[in-house]
Amino acid sequence: MTDRKIKVLIVDDSALVRKVLSVGLSSDPTIQIMGVASSADMAKTFMKKRMPDVITLDLEMAHMDGISFMRTYMSDTPVPTVVISSHTQRGQKVTMQAFEAGAVDVIGKPTISPTEGLGAMMQDIVRRVKSAAGARVKRIAASERPAFVQASVSATPKAPASCRASDWLIALGASTGGVQALTDILTALPAQCPPIVIVQHMPEGFTRSFASRVNAMSKITITEARDNEVLKCGHAYIAPGGTKHMILKRTLGDFVVNMVDGEPVCFSRPSVDVLFQSIAEIAHGKVTAGILTGMGRDGAEGLLEIKKTGGVTFGQSENSCVVFGMPYAAEKLGATQQMLDLGDIPQALLNSVGQKSASGGKRFASPTKRNPLGAK
Repeated sequence: MTDRKIKVLIVDDSALVRKVLSVGLSSDPTIQIMGVASSADMAKTFMKKRMPDVITLDLEMAHMDGISFMRTYMSDTPVPTVVISSHTQRGQKVTMQAFEAGAVDVIGKPTISPTEGLGAMMQDIVRRVKSAAGARVKRIAASERPAFVQASVSATPKAPASCRASDWLIALGASTGGVQALTDILTALPAQCPPIVIVQHMPEGFTRSFASRVNAMSKITITEARDNEVLKCGHAYIAPGGTKHMILKRTLGDFVVNMVDGEPVCFSRPSVDVLFQSIAEIAHGKVTAGILTGMGRDGAEGLLEIKKTGGVTFGQSENSCVVFGMPYAAEKLGATQQMLDLGDIPQALLNSVGQKSASGGKRFASPTKRNPLGAK
């Protein structure tokens, strides 16, 4: 371990936001603000002298917008970048483009003043900037298609012979890096697949835009989940960010979405743990659940409950994660049966339908290179 501080460069054209972020981030003893910049040109000047460990980046700036600026350094010397974006329709759209350009996380713009101290929102920003410092980022050439649209799937996934929404469920949880990972997985799945429920940590207002964008690239139907919605095969439901938790209930044999009030769990609302624990209570082991890339430990406890009730469980492998925190926490707790590379997950999800975990009497077959869950 090292005592070296995380060097952060703040890029935002709002003097108030620069001040809020500077005060809030520098209050953490492990973070050093190496500079604040009101424009891309000013940021470039800082970066010529010294490269930061993390950049917090506004997207809508004069002269050069944040996405164009990000592309100038992600193609040469990639730096983990946390996008600070407003909750406008325009902000939602460009935020999705920012993920394509290489951003590892997105945070809503802080609304507190420098005199109000950290507050809950600033604490979240501090946590996510510190997490981004350990993120794996790669070069993304300006001529490349977005990295998270290029699903690195081991083979074309084969759909189950039939599907009934009440027979099997897929549940996924993700945080930092999850937008890319989920896009890889969802765009690789065939239309004939069990219903999928997802918690991806994102601020209020952004999950609908994310769902719409991935839906346009997918064979399955992907939407932001709605209260009292009945789950259907060939559909994926992303929990709305920000204000409520998402749980599942059984109504006349169907899986039904419910949005419920509650305090954040593992600093998150919606929480993966809350969703997974509700599934453990009603699915009777007829579920495949996985923890994808992300910081923290949200989902580990819930995944363990699913495993105990006979469900099939996995975590994303360290070498394919942007941040290995959540899968590592689940693995350390004993909640995962296997750790899978991102490219193997789509077929693994389909192969697992109808299986049971070791605690439920059945187990995974021995994995092979071509087929991570060993199905024939």
